[in-house]
Amino acid sequence: MLTLRERRRKRKREADPNHKWDILDILLYVPELLFLPFRLLLWIGRGIFRLFQLGP
Repeated sequence: MLTLRERRRKRKREADPNHKWDILDILLYVPELLFLPFRLLLWIGRGIFRLFQLGP
């Protein structure tokens, strides 16, 4: 006999067939969010370096 909570979970999983892909998307976004500040610093640093670079 399933409890009310278990029935709700089962119904929710059956209603959303893309649940596995949602988890995969989240797992792929985590590294992106971790590296984003470092990439922004790199891009800003390169832009500042190009502004103060002498010559063409």
